[in-house]
Amino acid sequence: MTEAVTVDARGHRCPVPSLRLRKAMEGQAAGSRFALLATDPMARIDVPFLMQDVGGKVLSVEEADGVLTITVETGAARPD
Repeated sequence: MTEAVTVDARGHRCPVPSLRLRKAMEGQAAGSRFALLATDPMARIDVPFLMQDVGGKVLSVEEADGVLTITVETGAARPD
């Protein structure tokens, strides 16, 4: 299993965490993993919608000391 790439969006409000995650995932191979760090509680809602939109999945959501760590995995590229 590959190590997740960390995307740090702490201190930013919606929609910045999801936008940063989306940008980091662009062009990455299916099965790539990313760990989004976010302090905005809306990321808990926004990221699953993003992953549904791009064909990926949320692997875990953890919270410690006010920081969400949302680990996701990219899916197969969707045809346009």
